[in-house]
Amino acid sequence: MNTKEIDQVKLTKYSHGAGCGCKISPEVLSTIIKTEMIAVEDARLIVGNDSKDDAAVYDLGDGTAVISTTDFFMPIVDDPYNFGRIAATNAISDVYAMGGKPILAIAILGWPIDKLPAEVAQQVLEGGRQVCKEAGITLAGGHSIDSPEPIFGLAVTGRVDLKKLKRNDSAVAGSHLYLTKPLGIGTFTTAQKRGLLTPEHEKVAVDSMAKLNSLGEKLADIKGVTAMTDVTGFGLIGHLIEICEGSGLSAEIEWDKVPVFEGAEGYLEQKCIPGGTRNNWKSFKDKVQLKDESKWSILCDPQTSGGLLIAVEDDGVEEVEALLKENQIEISAFGKLTEPSEALIRVV
Repeated sequence: MNTKEIDQVKLTKYSHGAGCGCKISPEVLSTIIKTEMIAVEDARLIVGNDSKDDAAVYDLGDGTAVISTTDFFMPIVDDPYNFGRIAATNAISDVYAMGGKPILAIAILGWPIDKLPAEVAQQVLEGGRQVCKEAGITLAGGHSIDSPEPIFGLAVTGRVDLKKLKRNDSAVAGSHLYLTKPLGIGTFTTAQKRGLLTPEHEKVAVDSMAKLNSLGEKLADIKGVTAMTDVTGFGLIGHLIEICEGSGLSAEIEWDKVPVFEGAEGYLEQKCIPGGTRNNWKSFKDKVQLKDESKWSILCDPQTSGGLLIAVEDDGVEEVEALLKENQIEISAFGKLTEPSEALIRVV
C-alpha cells in the first residue's frame, strides 16, 4: 500500500466512538468497578482504585514511586499517523498529571485485519513512536489483537519523587483553578464526523490533542500546587467533581474565564454535541448549579488528550502563571475551590 492510498483511508468511519468520547459513562462505570470481593492490601500502594485518580502509584521505599497507567481508544481523526500521536499523548498525560516523569511505554493495538491494511496500522504505531520520542521514552513493545474496530493506546510507566506527587484528592479550600488547554475537542470531532469542520479547526484540534502535558513535571516542583489531574472523557465538570469529592470541597466557576476553543460554540449551535457530552451531563447534573443552562454542553464536552486541571494556593499563583506564560499558555484562573456548600459545582 503506497502513501497516497494510506492518505485516502478514513479511520473514523471504522469506529462507533471517537477518542475519549467512547469512554463508558461515569454512571455505568461506577456499577462496573463496584466490588465486594476481598482486595489484597498493600501498604506500598499509595494511589489505587479508591481515589479515581489518573494512575496507580507504588512506593519503592527509597523516596520515589512508580506510576503505572494505561489508556487507549478508537480513532478520533482520520489520519493514521495523527491518531497514533494523539492516543500516545493522551496515555502519557496520566503520568504528567501525577507530577511524574515517564520512563517506558508499551503499545496496545486492536486492528480489523479484514478491513484495514497492516500498512495503516504501521502508521498509527509510527505516530505513537514519535510522541514517545518527544517525551524522551522508548516504545518498547506491546500487544495486538484482531478486533472489529481499530484501537490504539499505551501502557505507560513513570517515576515520581514522593514529595512532588500530585493527586486529585489533595486540594485545599481557597485554591485557584487553572486549565492548560481550551475545551471543545469533542465538539470539533463531532463536527468532523458530520462533515462540518472547517480546515482551520481541524488543525487546531489535532495540534492541541498531540501536545504533551509535560508541564506537569515542572508544576510538581511548585509547592502551592495542591492538586492536579488531566481533563479527558468526563469533561471539565466530571474531573473537577473528582477533585471536589476527593478533597471534601466545592467549587465556583466563572464561565467567562473558562478557556474554550474559538469556533466551538458555533458548532454547538449546529447541534454538534457528542454522545459523551450527554452521558456526562446525565451523570453529573444533580451536582452542578448553572446560571446559564446552555453551558452544560461545553463544560461536559469529552476532551481527548485535554489539558491539566490545576488547583493552586495563593502563594503559588505567581509562580504557576509565570511558568504557564513561559510555555505560551496565556490563561488566568477560571474558578476557585471553596468549603463544602449546597451545590458541589456552581457556575456563575
